[in-house]
Parts: sequence; structure tokens; C-alpha cells
Amino acid sequence: MSPVRVLDVTERRARLGVRHHLAGSARGADVVEVANDLVALHATDPATVFLSARSRVDDLMVKDVEGAIYEDRSLVRVLAMRRTMFVMPDDLVPVTHAACTRAMVARERNRLLGMLRASGISDQPEPWLADVEAATLRTLDEMGEATAVELGAADPRLRLQIPLAVGKRYEGTVGVSTRLLFLLATEGRVVRGRPRGSWVSSQYRWSRIERWIPGGLSEVPEREARADLARRWLRAFGPGTSNDLKWWAAWTVTQTKEALRDAGAAEVMLMPEGVSGFVLPDDLEAEAAPAPWASFLPGLDVSIMGWNGRAWFLGEHGTRVFDTNGNAGPTVWWDGRVVGGWAQRPSGEVVYRILEDIGRQGEAAVEAEADALSRWLDASGARVLPRFRTPVERELSA
Repeated sequence: MSPVRVLDVTERRARLGVRHHLAGSARGADVVEVANDLVALHATDPATVFLSARSRVDDLMVKDVEGAIYEDRSLVRVLAMRRTMFVMPDDLVPVTHAACTRAMVARERNRLLGMLRASGISDQPEPWLADVEAATLRTLDEMGEATAVELGAADPRLRLQIPLAVGKRYEGTVGVSTRLLFLLATEGRVVRGRPRGSWVSSQYRWSRIERWIPGGLSEVPEREARADLARRWLRAFGPGTSNDLKWWAAWTVTQTKEALRDAGAAEVMLMPEGVSGFVLPDDLEAEAAPAPWASFLPGLDVSIMGWNGRAWFLGEHGTRVFDTNGNAGPTVWWDGRVVGGWAQRPSGEVVYRILEDIGRQGEAAVEAEADALSRWLDASGARVLPRFRTPVERELSA
């Protein structure tokens, strides 16, 4: 039996810098290549997609990302792993739908039916919902695309409000349109298109998914899809532990083990933890370390949200750059590790805080990157406020 390959922190950071297109020598050609190589780009916060791409592609402009999503439509915004929004290559959408999203459908439909019944909107929610669904899809067919407000103007039932957390201090309401469109998106029948307003807006126009993917979603067997997705994750994030993959994909322990076996994953030893990790069988060669690099990554960037175990690049900074729910805020990186956080003030100025000693070379590189990001954001004409606020980001943006 061959000895198990050992991968230390230095090599893992080298892989991150090169394979995530963060090192200067490994920049991506365009946003489509970057999204493909990283499986997908986080999109819960609309700005993340653009800032993640900007950190990996030289001379990228907002219109380049918009063109790939809304004009070429080679990238699609969908709900996928961990019930989270991603922008991903169009050929991956059927895979993630089968591997991750399809399992959410029954739960989301039952949740909405329960809301309709409990709110008194309908005592026969199944036929009521079926009729509203059909009407909504007909409207989208007629209009091509529409916002939730425009759909509500066509069908007043979509404007009805569902009470939430009645009697609680955080009591509120949610529109039928919000819940219905979320369900239809989970089922792979509609997709979020170009937003109203600027690139940081989340007021999306909706359309039938066939406008993005001709013929709609192809059927992929779940086990085959999980193996495919595991291979893609290993290529982008390997080495990683089975727990990393389980968390990232929101699979069960059994599904994760099965996917790793089906993907042909090779076991390695991760140091200094001394735990088993996995890579693809043709990915056992050492990655040459790139020259030191600095990067300002946005909140929920794919590089910080790709693993559950982050100590090897996060160190002791988790409580400063994550919120209490486990969402990463804007982070400053130096040579493969998180060293601080950043924010954009109301004036537009980009400010940052380094949380450890990174030496003069690191400080100079970080300052240069902050200047570059400031110029880029100024040219884009937008103010970026992350959806999930963290301690260091709040302090800096005050």
C-alpha cells in the first residue's frame, strides 16, 4: 500500500491562491472561467458576485459580469447548496438541482401550504396555490420577465400578506409573491434575472427558466449528481475533509461518504490537524507556491465559505470577521490567510484593519489593493453595504 500523502498548511494555502485565482500569477480570464473553477460564486448578497469576480480577474468591469449573466446567460443565479443563492455556469444547474435543491422542494411547498391555511388566505390551499402558480407562469410567458410588483399588479392574490411570528416582538408579514416565487425557483421553474436599479440591487426580474436554459432543467439522477458535484468541489477546494464537503453541500453523512467514493476521492493526511482529507486521485502532486499576494474579498466570498474547518487560513480571527450566524464579512487576505477586515464608508472610502503583524511587504501590498478597490468602486458608482454585518466591518464603516 502506498503511503498516504501529507499536505501541510503551506501547500493548502498555495492551492488556494492558485486555484482560486487570487495569486497574481493565477488570475482568471473572465468571470465565467472563475465561476466554473470555483464551482459557483456566492450570490446571497448581489454585490458578492461582482466583488468576488473583480478580485480574480484583471481589469474586470461591472458590465462584464452583467453581460455574462444577463446577456450571454452563460451564468445563472439559482438556489443551491445549503439553501443558498449562487451564480453558476448553466451546465451545472441541473447537477446542483438534483444533488441539493430538489430535496428542499417538498418541505418548501408544505411550508407555504401551511402558511396559507394558518393565515386564513385559503382553507383549501392546494387548489388555491395551484391556480395562482399557473396564473403566475402564464403571466411570465406573456411578459417574458417581470418583478414581483409587476406580477402582483397582474394578479392581486400575489399581493396578499402572510403574518409571521404573530405575538412575537419580531412579528411581521411576507408577501404571497415572495414565498411563491421562492418555491417556483426551488422547483427549477423560474429564475432571477436582471435586477431593477444597480448591480447591488436584489429586486430581481423573474422569468421562466427556459429563457436561461433552453428546454429547462435536464433530469440527472441524484447519486450521479452528487458524485459530479463532489468531484467539482474536490477540484476547487481539495484537500478537504468529509465534514467540509458535508457542510458545504448540506448532505447527510451517508450521502457525503457515498459521493466521495463515487468520485474516486483519494485520502490524504492534513497537517497540523492530523486528520484525513480528500483530493481527486490525479491531484496528489505538490502545488508550487505562488508569490505572496494580497486580496480584499467580499462578504460570503466562495474562498472563505468553501470549508467548514477554516483554522488553517482563518486563525483566531473568526469572531471578528464572521457574524454570530456563521456568515463571513469582508476580509483582507495576505499570502493565503485572513489577516483582517475591510469596509466602505458612506463617503465611498475603503478602509481596513489588519489584525496581526504581516510585515512591511504585506502592509504595502494590502494598502495597494485597498487603493485599487477604492478606484474600482468609485468607477462603479455604487455603495457596498454587506448584508451580514460583522464586528470589524461595523467598526470600520461607522
